[in-house]
Amino acid sequence: MQFDDDADLDTSQVEDRRGGGIPGGGLTVGGGIAGLIALALGLFFGIGPGELGLTSQEPGTRPAGTTAAQVSESCRTGKDANTREDCRIVAVVNSAQSFWSRELPRRGGTYTPASTVFFTGQVRTGCGAATSAVGPFYCPADRKVYLDLGFFDDLRTKFGASGGPFAQAYVVAHEYGHHVQNLTGVLGRSQDRRTGADSASVRTELQADCYAGVWARHATTTPEKSTGRPLIKQLTPADIDDGLSAAAAVGDDRIQERFQGRVTPESWTHGSAAQRRQWFTTGYSTGDVERCDTFR
Repeated sequence: MQFDDDADLDTSQVEDRRGGGIPGGGLTVGGGIAGLIALALGLFFGIGPGELGLTSQEPGTRPAGTTAAQVSESCRTGKDANTREDCRIVAVVNSAQSFWSRELPRRGGTYTPASTVFFTGQVRTGCGAATSAVGPFYCPADRKVYLDLGFFDDLRTKFGASGGPFAQAYVVAHEYGHHVQNLTGVLGRSQDRRTGADSASVRTELQADCYAGVWARHATTTPEKSTGRPLIKQLTPADIDDGLSAAAAVGDDRIQERFQGRVTPESWTHGSAAQRRQWFTTGYSTGDVERCDTFR
């Protein structure tokens, strides 16, 4: 995965709250096996932590402090994205939003940008408070993506993904798929709290995987406003394989087998490893949003 060294990064699309935190603790999910179970339930769920029962009941909590200068000072160009993980995520956010800001109007919709929030440990959101244990998520209430960059290590070491820069890009693109669903009304219509292989929750997640694939297909041809050139210069077959590995690693069947020793399809919320790979592949191979209708 290669970025244009001379491209300017738009750090206004990212809020850097790393090093902050919510004083006093009080969140109901911690580390260890409880955290892993929460991660299995909340991973890429597309809704805020309050819906998962993770909201803090502790009085006196306040939003984590921001240290936006961390990103704005360090992540200026595509060259920085080629050398730093946090700058890479900024670049992926920029690329995804450049694509959807063109694609939705082309289909008669309107795209409203969404910020990505970097945090460590704990974070306060428009959907409630959460710890890193719930994994990356999108909050429809404040239209922001929340991400503890430490999750990418977990994706490889705890969930068995191959890792790599494009595995990270897949995660980010999936969350922006949820933002698109929120803007188009799909997300609100699909949250009926039911589970199972044919549930609306699973179909929502698979569609976000497909949207991630669609973005990937167009990532090397979507121009940035500042340069008129694509921010991402190259995606190799190995990059796509890393994305597919990440998609499979967070399949419900893989997570259940790994952490509870058995597969229970009636409790699925995201889809199987095979389904997640299939729908990302559908998006990537066709590049067509219309092919991402998982609700048929």
